[in-house]
Amino acid sequence: MEVEKQVLFAGFGGQGVLSMGQFLTYAAMGAGKQVAWVPSYGAEMRGGTANCLVTISNEEISSPLTENPEMAVILNKPSLDKFEDKIKPNGTLVVNSSMVDRSPVREDLNVLEMPVNEIAEQLNNPRGANMILLGAYLEKTAVVRVEDALKHFELIFKGKKEAVIKKNKEAFLAGIEYARREW
Repeated sequence: MEVEKQVLFAGFGGQGVLSMGQFLTYAAMGAGKQVAWVPSYGAEMRGGTANCLVTISNEEISSPLTENPEMAVILNKPSLDKFEDKIKPNGTLVVNSSMVDRSPVREDLNVLEMPVNEIAEQLNNPRGANMILLGAYLEKTAVVRVEDALKHFELIFKGKKEAVIKKNKEAFLAGIEYARREW
């Protein structure tokens, strides 16, 4: 059984890329896993590039860094261009097709392309795109069980207004539903 999983989240600064990684990190910790979160910012911050690598393991993590993660959640085209070739063969790739105008070219990946921005608009929650993608990603991969993530939702968003927590949970659940229908 493979005990360690690494997922890369990548997009523009301001899209919630680092928040997605933090959410996954806290959910995995709540599920009793060993976790490492490594953020990386572009020079411009908001509007520049941002990515983070999350490593989840059943055992102690020897190194949280990798050039070739098993999975990636991509929010924009520059990130797909930069990271598609780095994902391990037979890895998983979840793409925001609202912001990426091409399909992945690799045929050895499990791919889910989602019109995330459109789904977020339908929910009247344009800032919820990252949570939609995260919900779909967890439903697809079960790297952390959806039930475990939902159990820790209030803790992860501790200090946020109840309306913000509700909107994020709604977006997260919409992503889960999309993945169930499309996969």
